[in-house]
Amino acid sequence: MTKLLLATFAVLAIAAPSFAQQDRTTGQAPPSGASSFYLTQDPATMKCKVVNAQPAPGDNTKVIGTAHPTQAEAQAALQAERTCAK
Repeated sequence: MTKLLLATFAVLAIAAPSFAQQDRTTGQAPPSGASSFYLTQDPATMKCKVVNAQPAPGDNTKVIGTAHPTQAEAQAALQAERTCAK
């Protein structure tokens, strides 16, 4: 009986990650023709704005959160963000 329980546990431990919900868009560019909107913050002034292109790695801006599929969603995130100067 113990061997059966251990074998069942081992099979479930190996198979469980395959049942987890996976976000297949992480780290991928948006589909061609689609655009994303980003909430960015200037660290010096703490002011935020919505941009339609991800800032370059050398820019003096910080991306807050993740990409938003629509400008309306990005604007809503801007209004909800508490770290931005008003």
